[in-house]
Amino acid sequence: MAFARTAALRRELEAALPRRPFTVRFWDGNEVAATEPAGPTFTVRSPRALAQALTAPGELGLGRAYVRGLLDVDDLDGALRIVDQFEPPRLTLAQGARLGLAAVRACGLTMPLRAPAAELRLRGERHTIARDRRAVRHHYDVGNDFFALFLDRSMTYSCAYFSGGAQSLEEAQEAKLELVCRKLALKQGERVLDVGCGWGSFVLHAARHHGVRALGVTLSEPQAQLARERAREAGVDERVEIRVADYREIVEGSFDAIASIGMVEHVGEERIDLYAWRLAALLAPGGRLLNHGIAKLQDFDTPDEGAFSERFVFPDGVPLPLSRIQRALERSGLVTTHVEGLQGDYARTLTHWIERYEQRWDEAVRIAGVERARIWRLYLRAARQGFETGWASIYQVLAHRP
Repeated sequence: MAFARTAALRRELEAALPRRPFTVRFWDGNEVAATEPAGPTFTVRSPRALAQALTAPGELGLGRAYVRGLLDVDDLDGALRIVDQFEPPRLTLAQGARLGLAAVRACGLTMPLRAPAAELRLRGERHTIARDRRAVRHHYDVGNDFFALFLDRSMTYSCAYFSGGAQSLEEAQEAKLELVCRKLALKQGERVLDVGCGWGSFVLHAARHHGVRALGVTLSEPQAQLARERAREAGVDERVEIRVADYREIVEGSFDAIASIGMVEHVGEERIDLYAWRLAALLAPGGRLLNHGIAKLQDFDTPDEGAFSERFVFPDGVPLPLSRIQRALERSGLVTTHVEGLQGDYARTLTHWIERYEQRWDEAVRIAGVERARIWRLYLRAARQGFETGWASIYQVLAHRP
């Protein structure tokens, strides 16, 4: 921290931000105080945090500093509200220059930092099978034990259904699985496909309670291994197959029903029409499709969810507007019969996940390392805020092939 001095930076921040619903505290004990009560306090623990922000301005640099523990905040939910709602005044060129120079001076003699180990930067054409595999594995291969820290015992990693009266997370996830089965009108002996099956919660439920024969596909080998084990333990392994495959690699057709739960967010604008066409082609005449996925309600023209999510959480994961998903289904020849929004249900689901995660924080650090643990602490809260503020919702779209 040689030659790192914060006086000039503090002075320029106070001038540039006359209204401050937050406090910024620096490594030397000095701070730029909030001008409004009850705001969060951002703690800049090292000049390296400033260097990280300067070398990658905006969300990515701040995210890197947070992941490394160089930047901290005493109220993550409050900080996320600040990021979402606070509109700083426009700076003049002179103000911007003075602020930048003061930040550089505050860095002192700081060596450049590499990107955190948990960061992924994908290259090549988006949403090829190979790139999608890499993106999905970056997210899920952190380990089955890690996800078990905050998911319910069914290992269902998607929105639960509280609207029917469920109170616990376990009850709500069971209700969601049964809701999908009921909407698909599953019957004994029917062939069912689960696209993006995760740890197998839907195929296991459908096989046990509705007597179907189910194929579940995932791009994550650890997920598939655990799903197969769970099928054996449940005594349905003769009726449930779990396969590591992309939806574009499924060649057998004539499924009576297809469930896609929490998978469409990974398809992208580049492949949404192909996705709908492939699923429609896999259905037998009269077959039913239930597409359950997040849809954005704002920022329709932005190409991704932001630099932090793109690099650290869901590479290439871009929720599309509901209208775009429905248009793709219609273009494929499917007929939509029912749409249901579950926005409040997902916010409540995430609240349960956050509470469970915080209760087992030390285990999260042990399993995934402190960087990934911090990523998920932030991500789960940011996701909840997206549903609470109306940036996104989640919809179940039921359609059939005539």
